[in-house]
Formats: sequence, structure tokens, C-alpha cells
Amino acid sequence: MIESREDLDAIKQSCQSLVTRSSGLSAGAAIIPIPGVDLGSDVAILMRLIPQINEKFGLSPEQIESLDTESKLFVMTAISNTGSKLAGKYITKKLIVTVLNKMGIKVAAKGVTKFVPLIGSAVAGSISFTAMKVMGNRHIEDCYQIALAALEKERLAHEIVIEPETESEPVKSSSKADDRDADLLLRPTHR
Repeated sequence: MIESREDLDAIKQSCQSLVTRSSGLSAGAAIIPIPGVDLGSDVAILMRLIPQINEKFGLSPEQIESLDTESKLFVMTAISNTGSKLAGKYITKKLIVTVLNKMGIKVAAKGVTKFVPLIGSAVAGSISFTAMKVMGNRHIEDCYQIALAALEKERLAHEIVIEPETESEPVKSSSKADDRDADLLLRPTHR
């Protein structure tokens, strides 16, 4: 369970390191001049990476399922609000391929550059590294925003609000008749 903003920031940094390492693996696979090897490796890398990120942020399907009903509803709404396609989901090959297809231009460009002698593999590796890094960091940011919203909700639920007491001032009359009545009550009586 994420207890503080500092915990959340540490998780974000840890996940960004995971994404950088995975991006390097993706770039390495893209350098191999065999069509399709890089796409297959990207799918395998993402099928491992995305669930790790989800779990670190407390957003795996199992973690969400273990929440109480109110918290679960809040997290699912936050996921929907961010537009995340990967947070809180069971990660399947079909889901990963769908997300990769949305990045189609980068994937197609990476495949075409492999056929350019010498420089093509390097360009494909660079495109692959960048695409993986962008996709991974976008997912991290979505998870961060969802977890931050849940953390803030939890903090507000446990926050005790103490309002200072205000000293009451004497009530002032609003009419001349009220003033006259008050004067009569305050006048000393002589007997």
C-alpha cells in the first residue's frame, strides 16, 4: 500500500528505470535485420513490463479486486478518467498488439528502416527505444495520476478538520423601536 507522496514518487522513479532497461532490450531486438523479430520481442517485453508497473502502483487486477467496494469504484473511475488502456487490466497479447497498432507509424517506420544498409538497423533501434520509452512512461504517468488520486482521497478521508471558534458579538438592533425597548430595559429604575 502506498502511504505517502514520497512512496509514490519512489515507485515512479523505479518504474522509469524499468522502462529504460526494457527500451534498451527493445532497441537491441530491433537491430536484428530479420522482419518481425522486433515486434515479437516488443510484445513479450510489454507483457512483462506493464504488469510490473501496474503491481508497483497497486493497480494490478488482483490488487484492485481486494479493495473495498467504495475504493474499487473510485480506482476504476480514476482509471477511466485517465483514459488508460493498460492500468488495472489483465495484460494479454491481443491488448498489447492493439496498443502497439495505435502507435502504427513508429512500428511501420521501424520495420522499413531495417532494409536500409548499415544505418537502417541503427535507426530502427533508435525508433524502437524511443517508442518503448514513450509508451512505458505514458503508462507510468497514467498509473501515477490514478494512485495519486487514490492517495489524496484516502488522506482526505482521514483528515480531521478543526475549525476555530469565533467569539460572538452582541447583537445590534436593527430598528429604532428595538433601540427604545433596549434603552428601557437598561435604564436603572428608581423606587
